Amino acid sequence: MDVTLLGTGAPAGLPRPDCPCAACATSLGVDVRSATALLVDGALLLDLTPGAAFAAARAGHSLAGVGQVLLSHPHDGPAVEVPDGLPQPGRVPDGRELTLLTGHRVRAVALDAPGTGYAVTAPDGQRLLYLPPGGAPAGLEEGSAERYDMVLADVVARPDALAKLRAVGAVGPTTDVVAVHLDHDVPPGAELRRRLAAAGARAVPDGTTLVVGAYEEVPDVPRRTLVLGGARSGKSVEAERRLESFPDVLYVATGGSRNGDTEWAARVTAHRERRPGSWRTAETCDLVPLLEQDGPPLLIDCLSLWLTDAMDSVGAWDDAQWADGGERALRERVARLTSAVRATRRTVVAVSNEVGSGIVPATASGRRYRDELGRLNAAFADECEHVLLVVAGQALILRG
Repeated sequence: MDVTLLGTGAPAGLPRPDCPCAACATSLGVDVRSATALLVDGALLLDLTPGAAFAAARAGHSLAGVGQVLLSHPHDGPAVEVPDGLPQPGRVPDGRELTLLTGHRVRAVALDAPGTGYAVTAPDGQRLLYLPPGGAPAGLEEGSAERYDMVLADVVARPDALAKLRAVGAVGPTTDVVAVHLDHDVPPGAELRRRLAAAGARAVPDGTTLVVGAYEEVPDVPRRTLVLGGARSGKSVEAERRLESFPDVLYVATGGSRNGDTEWAARVTAHRERRPGSWRTAETCDLVPLLEQDGPPLLIDCLSLWLTDAMDSVGAWDDAQWADGGERALRERVARLTSAVRATRRTVVAVSNEVGSGIVPATASGRRYRDELGRLNAAFADECEHVLLVVAGQALILRG
């Protein structure tokens, strides 16, 4: 089954008309995108957008063989001229299946938002799923869904749609996930590719023809990632973003509840409200057993608070205790943690503060903490495939 993407952008296209934002200003060349529309085997058109006939011609195809035009958006949108020879656009009711004369079967997939998704099965059995902008499947049950060979969805705005599909086995390691309905939420080019790769997805230029079921080299999702950054740099948001397209994440909070600290409680609440509802939370600094167990991905936030707890435990703030075995005990704790990271089979994303680039602390204990955190970050990073530094909300790749 061949799929030609006549467009890959949001309904308003990219760049948006008259939008002065930085993403629109840099959407040039292959990053210019028309509204998303799919031509399947030259016989089925999913979403009719302005200039569809010209887009098909530019891609080396014709709409002459199209026997069915289906709409997916929540509403029909502005009037679009139907090119001569095309049937009038229609919509399949949720749960109903349409069989084309070519042998393709099209089933309407119920969504958790207005609109219609389409599961298309080719005569040879290849299967693709196409979701409209802002939509995710609804009513999925584990084991009830067949695996798709290709998924085309709004990965940037609805990463949880992938999480839902992965949770029931509809998206697996061999599924080709292609991002469509791309808007100006993410700068085009390298930053878009980086974010999509973290979700196991990719983007292609308008006019690209894809072969469903063919192998496509997409960067593997790193098993171990360390995200560094200063205060309010956006490092926690970056870490959460890396796992929001995966189900059943265990969020490991190392800071505890700090009873009575209202400012800390507000921070914890903000983090919790930002996370997907399917994630679970564990408040603990005992990281080694979690790393040694099999299970869903871990998001550890953060190593700097883990170090504070570890230094408390070994009496690191007292010079005499530090000299009398405290330093050695801390080194052993860090070694056990990094050994567990090296051996773990779980996907791990850890957050830590980068504190060594600012003012030298005025106290001996502050300098000791700064030095030990630098050593911990370096040792942890050595065991990770991917290391990022977040500055002013921008992620810089240090490794991977």
